[in-house]
Amino acid sequence: MTSALHRRAKAAVVAVAALAALSACSLDTFSASKDEPAPTATPAPAPTVFFDSQFTRDGTFQSHVDIDGVDFVYTLYPTKSTPRTNEWYPAGNKYFSFTFQAYDLDRDLRDPFKTKRKVYLDRIEVESDTSTTSGTVQSPYSLNAKAASITLDPEPLTSKYGMLITSPKGAFELRNQPIGDLAADTNGVNLTFRATVRIQRSPGSKSYTRETIRQKVPIAIFASDKPTEAVPIPVNAN
Repeated sequence: MTSALHRRAKAAVVAVAALAALSACSLDTFSASKDEPAPTATPAPAPTVFFDSQFTRDGTFQSHVDIDGVDFVYTLYPTKSTPRTNEWYPAGNKYFSFTFQAYDLDRDLRDPFKTKRKVYLDRIEVESDTSTTSGTVQSPYSLNAKAASITLDPEPLTSKYGMLITSPKGAFELRNQPIGDLAADTNGVNLTFRATVRIQRSPGSKSYTRETIRQKVPIAIFASDKPTEAVPIPVNAN
């Protein structure tokens, strides 16, 4: 009996030894330690956030605001002195012009003017703020004036409500407005336009409604150590 137990114990020891040997052989055979480690994929860096701007992308900006069947149209564009909007940098002046006009959608464009509702623009206001990586905010451009006193037309049609902006007899236009030096980490400027208008209730009516037309225009600014370059332009060119 003792001999049988001894033989069983010895057999168990041999089996354990054999299993250990097999395990050691397996680890050595299939180990990747002799090879170079498999490369780990490096996460792609997050893309730089672009300051979304139709003005910068298209080289112009136009919006349509419909109030009671009257289409109010803001149009903003760079002037010839700084025409390349993808080269507007923090330093240096960046020039833009803009127009504002109203269209009576109840009438065809070629209908007699007397059949259209008149719209008068009283004040034009513009506020601005900047987007920066540091969170610092500037106000590089501002405007608050009677429209008739600053529009390009030296003799606009006016009434007690302001200057006429109904197409095709009237329009507001202001040129060569500068956005000056900005903080070096600026990546965008927001211009917020407000126009105080009076809308004729019906053609020939003496009754008008007062409205404020608002529009925000984002403009991208690109990082650079050099200032925005102004292109020399002839006198009297925009």
